[in-house]
Amino acid sequence: MNIRIGILTAPHIDFEQREHTFVLKNVRIGIGFHWDRHEDQEFAGTLEICHNPDGTQTAINTIDLEDYLCSVISSEMNANSPMELLKAHAIISRSWAIRAMENPSHEGFHVCADDHCQRYEGLRRMSERAVEAVRATAGQVLMYDGKVCDCRYHKCCGGKTEIWSTCWEDINVPYIRSVECPYCNPAYIRKSLVNGTSVLRTSLNDYDQETTDFHDWKVSYTAEELGDIIRSKSGIDFGSILDIIPLKRGASGRIYQLKIVGTKHTEIIGKELKIRLWLSRSCLYSSWFDVEKGPSSFVLRGHGWGHGAGLCQIGAAAMATEGKTYEEILVYYYRGAALQHIH
Repeated sequence: MNIRIGILTAPHIDFEQREHTFVLKNVRIGIGFHWDRHEDQEFAGTLEICHNPDGTQTAINTIDLEDYLCSVISSEMNANSPMELLKAHAIISRSWAIRAMENPSHEGFHVCADDHCQRYEGLRRMSERAVEAVRATAGQVLMYDGKVCDCRYHKCCGGKTEIWSTCWEDINVPYIRSVECPYCNPAYIRKSLVNGTSVLRTSLNDYDQETTDFHDWKVSYTAEELGDIIRSKSGIDFGSILDIIPLKRGASGRIYQLKIVGTKHTEIIGKELKIRLWLSRSCLYSSWFDVEKGPSSFVLRGHGWGHGAGLCQIGAAAMATEGKTYEEILVYYYRGAALQHIH
């Protein structure tokens, strides 16, 4: 089973064809998030350069699904992660990809290569351990009510995971429930060692390790600064920001409806990703925050990194270090789902 991945769209694709692989130059990763950067990446499979109506080009990589997964799990997490985490991730990434191939969210390819879908950063972060995890779980997916699960996941829930409707459509997805997660708490993580090394160092890729306040964080703005940010992100001139008021929160505490009050404009926005994008020059770690309003300033004190639904990657890594199996990790975060083999 092959999957088509859109890796890069640019005015011109710069690449180097090698005997069995190809290298794409200046690939942007973490698009729009706080770890946004460029790097060269090497890929297996075939390369197709598509010419778009707007004059840009898109690089599309076609590769076997299982080979794709080997790269995904070592792009999302460090390939030196605990093996049970890598196995769990292989299963949820396989499940998600199968659902995405059934209903592609992009024209011309099934999935993109960045956080919008799943990180897919080619061969350079891969290891034999990633290959071993994918092969050990070959054909395994999570199922619910006869269907492959749409397994969402995130970096750190901040103590409690979120439900589907806070983040996406207003529907109930039974296996995406809110569960208490003590495992990603820094106090818990300090006890989670792999051969004497912090689970964060063994489980997070280099650029993810730059984010140290992933569980509890704070950002501060002047009212003028916040107004400039919101105007640049929304295209709307709210004037001077008078207040930002959380109206609706999900099961974890993440805000999915927020009122922005300005001297020129007032608007209610949602859901969680839009809130995160509008209130930061890049993207807030999450929408789980409280607002402290001063005379001409705002302080946001928040928790977690990501949308919070499904598996908490840092929490799952800590669970694996204390001996939890991949089956135990999966049933903890996806309540009611069951492991099955597909052919």
